[in-house]
Amino acid sequence: MTSATATPPAERSRAGTTLLLTAAATFMAFLDTTVVNVAFPDLRSDFPHESLTNLTWVVTSYGVLFAALLTTAGRYADVVGRRKVFLGSLALFGLASAACAAAPNVDLLIAARAVQGIGAAGMIPAALGLVLAETPAEKRAEAVGLWGASGSVAAAAGPSLGGLLVSWFDWRSVFIINVPIAIVVIIAGMKLLPERPPTESKLPDVVGTGTVALGIGAIIVGLTKGGDWGWKSAETWIWIAAGVVLVGYALQRSRHQEAPAVDTGLWKSKMFAAANLTVFFLGAGLFVWFLSGPLYLTTIWHYSILKAGLAVTPGAVLSAVTAIIVGTKIKPENQRPVVVISGLIFFALSIWAYFALGSEPKFLAIWLPYGAIGGAVIGASLTSVTTAAAISVHPLKFAAGTGLNTTARQFGGSIGIAVMAAVIAARNPLQPQAYLDAFLLAGIFILASIVPAMALFSKKSMAIIAETQAQVQAYMAAQAKAAAQAQAAAAGSQPGAAAAPGGQAAVADRS
Repeated sequence: MTSATATPPAERSRAGTTLLLTAAATFMAFLDTTVVNVAFPDLRSDFPHESLTNLTWVVTSYGVLFAALLTTAGRYADVVGRRKVFLGSLALFGLASAACAAAPNVDLLIAARAVQGIGAAGMIPAALGLVLAETPAEKRAEAVGLWGASGSVAAAAGPSLGGLLVSWFDWRSVFIINVPIAIVVIIAGMKLLPERPPTESKLPDVVGTGTVALGIGAIIVGLTKGGDWGWKSAETWIWIAAGVVLVGYALQRSRHQEAPAVDTGLWKSKMFAAANLTVFFLGAGLFVWFLSGPLYLTTIWHYSILKAGLAVTPGAVLSAVTAIIVGTKIKPENQRPVVVISGLIFFALSIWAYFALGSEPKFLAIWLPYGAIGGAVIGASLTSVTTAAAISVHPLKFAAGTGLNTTARQFGGSIGIAVMAAVIAARNPLQPQAYLDAFLLAGIFILASIVPAMALFSKKSMAIIAETQAQVQAYMAAQAKAAAQAQAAAAGSQPGAAAAPGGQAAVADRS
């Protein structure tokens, strides 16, 4: 009788291939949350009549759709099939990237970015669902760490890569680069990614999905435009209040739906709920920091776009290093201190930068340690929180759980950028203080993440997770067995197929 562990080398190869392809797509999705940041000066040159507030929607429109549709996309992937949703979303992402590069004005660029966000929302939960379905239970935390590290590295590398591309070409190149990568991953994925039977049968609630997307968008509009309309303006608060009501309605509706837009039942896990809240604040601080840094360097220190991109590279490199170390070397039960200590270090760095930085360039003395250490602790923290969220959900909820956690991160990032735009608008954007306030704001957001992080990886939560490992192993074994039987049946129906006893077992072994 064939078991799920009869051919470990084949399983390892399949898991490694799946991790590599999905990590490449994940890298692109998260890269596009920050790669545009350093291109802002070039965007402002091409569109001189657009305000900074309007231009921030080039970042925000991507983040809003990304955040709003992640949870629904996770459920959709569970119904339709993770491989199909992953490859289809990747194709949409590539097409939208080409449209961004060709956009003749800001309005069309913002619209294309929104479509890009839809594609990214489909890729992420399906990607992690594919990875975990192919990974043996004992390697699950390590796989999550590596997959999460790709997102952390991408977000950190965005400004430096963007600086190089914009300097060599122009802002459109930061979108063109996605197209060939998407094509390669799609072709390879069609040949190499396995297809597993769907784990759900009912599509998510359409009304709830639309309501939560509109609600998140309305909140971001109110926060982003508050500086232009005035914080005492009725228009500002009407938008914010309408968004809160719509999101609240969507959450309430989801509690009574068989296939909800937001799987609120996942929050019954205290560790998963804590991971969502933690990553919300981390996302807010991360996005503020990554956007305000290049703006400060190009506006106040008058760095070129290339120089600004290179100035943030040390942080990107160390973020990659710490993310991989945490994901592969530190056991989940030992990762809570990583998040707490990282938050304290980053807040201390933010206070130091607030008082030490100014109009005079001090790269080696201040910016280098501030950026390098800051990138290192953020990479470590994000990887730990991603691991916490992934291991705290049942395997049947892989995609939905990933979607909901990444929604929290992206929504936090959108909120952070909206607040940052208001903070900078309250000052003279040509003076250092506007950006120093933004640096401090990033530190405050990261510090706030410590409070919910105290509930991560508790002994009780880890004991509950340990009890589900048997279910995880059984689920993966059943998936592998179903795939092997399907391949055996397909091979048996071919002309000339071997009819000898044990033939099916041999086919299953080769799978």
